[in-house]
Amino acid sequence: MSDFLDARVLAEVFVTLFVIMDPPGTVPIFLGLTGAMTGRQRNRAARQAILVAFGVIVSFALFGQQLLSYMHISLPALQASGGLLLLLVAMELLTGKMESAAQPSGATGVNVALVPLGTPLLAGPGAIVATMVFVQRAEDLADWVAIALGIVGVHLCLWLSMRFANVIHRVLKDSGTILISRIAGLLLAAIAVQLVADAVRAFIEAG
Repeated sequence: MSDFLDARVLAEVFVTLFVIMDPPGTVPIFLGLTGAMTGRQRNRAARQAILVAFGVIVSFALFGQQLLSYMHISLPALQASGGLLLLLVAMELLTGKMESAAQPSGATGVNVALVPLGTPLLAGPGAIVATMVFVQRAEDLADWVAIALGIVGVHLCLWLSMRFANVIHRVLKDSGTILISRIAGLLLAAIAVQLVADAVRAFIEAG
């Protein structure tokens, strides 16, 4: 089984993207952005947002390496910058700034499922950089399968959280959702520090 799937990479990809994209934390944001919609419209908005986020993530996963090569950016540099960026996202989760910044602005004529929900709230810079780092690390088919399953798994969780947003919000309530967001920020901060530490080690080993 390990020849076709690396369970460690799968767990790392899934946990990292789950923490960054934060399915439970999207529930109040999604409900706020789609508050004026009917149940059917809300379900369609959930599908559209997931498709947009998935398309953005996959595009960077497939073509991100070519972009880095063209711009002569090394993996340690990407890891360091990605770690710093993830640390900023973690700080926003821990302080609650991400939730307040994501409140609807009242703009009309805009499909909120595409912007801001699909991107940049779901497929934001943190998720994009993390995906590109995992792709850069991939060495064989087992790694690629793990990355693909991790991405699909997280997007499935995102769709389920938005599809059943009303139910989830009733169970967790506002305090439960905020608590999960804070824990996610703490985990993300640890992941960010590890990325920076790995990058520094790689720079030192490269001389």
